[in-house]
Amino acid sequence: MDIKYGFGKTVELTFDQAIERVTQALQAEGFGVLADIDVAGAMKKKLNQDMPPYRILGACNPPLAHRALTVESSIGLLLPCNVVVRQDDAGKVHVEFMDPNAVLDLVGKPDITQLAGEVRQRLQRVMQAL
Repeated sequence: MDIKYGFGKTVELTFDQAIERVTQALQAEGFGVLADIDVAGAMKKKLNQDMPPYRILGACNPPLAHRALTVESSIGLLLPCNVVVRQDDAGKVHVEFMDPNAVLDLVGKPDITQLAGEVRQRLQRVMQAL
């Protein structure tokens, strides 16, 4: 995956297995899933359009989020960390992570930049665990 605002990998898992594994790996790094958005389900329901499975998991590590909110109260606009689990038209499953550095650099505060680096390391470990 070559995008400026995220990183990820293709996994040799079914879509449902990938959701389960990424949720477990997030928990091991102190993240809970606050939101689970079924994009494919919403497109079918609202637009009657079919698309491969696509879910956005809103992951939050409460101690890290608290630190960020203490430094910058409006940072909630950039939270939680989104993790996308999607299946492409060929049936391959991809797990992609928002890069906290790309988003949190917008804040321009050294404490937030340091925190973003810590969050990124945790998310990279989640990716490696898949």
